[in-house]
Amino acid sequence: MSETETTLFTLSSQATPSGSVVATQQLFTALGGENLSPDLAWSGAPEGTESYAITCYDPDAPTGSGFWHWVAWDLPAGTTSLPVGIPRDEPAFVQAVNDFGTTGYDGPNPPAGPPHRYIFTVHALPVASLGLGPDTPHVQVRFAIFTQQLESVSFTATYQVTN
Repeated sequence: MSETETTLFTLSSQATPSGSVVATQQLFTALGGENLSPDLAWSGAPEGTESYAITCYDPDAPTGSGFWHWVAWDLPAGTTSLPVGIPRDEPAFVQAVNDFGTTGYDGPNPPAGPPHRYIFTVHALPVASLGLGPDTPHVQVRFAIFTQQLESVSFTATYQVTN
């Protein structure tokens, strides 16, 4: 690749495409969902990527600091996709305890009111491992991710409870 060529880091999901309403399958069980993480596919990671991290964040949660639905890290550099429904005990990478208090992904379960945004992000990291275990609070994991990332790519989907 020449100096003028650049690779575009992209992220997509067939289950919950960018700009869509979060699919029922991805919703928390209390809303009638299956609480399954969406499929994710990415390409064009920057040079020097040694691993990936994944986050799902709701900035609209009425907590003063948003709500973290998923924080996962130490995905090997050769990984370019995840299927629907990653197990909470997935051995290929590490997943934090989310803001629901459970390990892995938990889907949208907002209070009634305006739509909430769910930002799914893949972070390209320059290290093969963050050196953090599953008991590490996700705020510490996020600090490690955000201070080291080479680049990140995101998409946003929404969900609204109207009763």
